[in-house]
Amino acid sequence: MSGVPGRCPGDRADFAQVLRSALDTAEIRAALSVDATGRAATRLYAWALAADAEIAAAAQDEYRAYAAARATAGHRTSPAEGPPLAGGAGLPPAVLLPLVSAVSAAVLLLIGHGLLLSGTAVRFAGSVRSAGWVLAVAAVAAAALGVATPHRAAPGRDAGQAAARGPVPPESPVSADDVERARRRWQQALLERGVLPYLRRRLPDSLAP
Repeated sequence: MSGVPGRCPGDRADFAQVLRSALDTAEIRAALSVDATGRAATRLYAWALAADAEIAAAAQDEYRAYAAARATAGHRTSPAEGPPLAGGAGLPPAVLLPLVSAVSAAVLLLIGHGLLLSGTAVRFAGSVRSAGWVLAVAAVAAAALGVATPHRAAPGRDAGQAAARGPVPPESPVSADDVERARRRWQQALLERGVLPYLRRRLPDSLAP
């Protein structure tokens, strides 16, 4: 269709709604009342739908303004966000290192203590427990270091994340209310300058036997 309804699925529905409103005006209803069968109204409706491009051209300026407002509002974008972190891969080293060390230390200490209680491999048990205590001390040290590090690293990290996201586009000044007002102006122009003049021209033909 030339230039107006049909580009967006809602445009066709809007055109049909305006057409029904025009057929329901007192002027058109009075003219159609002479046909008791209702065939004239059906013909007019079908003819107008088939001539939608011709009719809609009468309100093309209003439609362009409506389409522009709709497109501008539809292209609003929010700041880009990075992908969600998967599992522990996204944990910073300041958190990951103490965690791994603490878990490893706990496992080694449990194994060493179990071997000592069972009385088997006593020398090996002692070595395992020693390694566990070393990892425990390392975990405490890494945790202490990690508490101090984020305060210095945060500004650089935030700057890196902002750079990765890129510039934030400005907020669109077109609101949903603006779009709706533009839509109503188009519908009114379509009714007054397009649909009603067309129905008036075709009324005699629709009433012909």
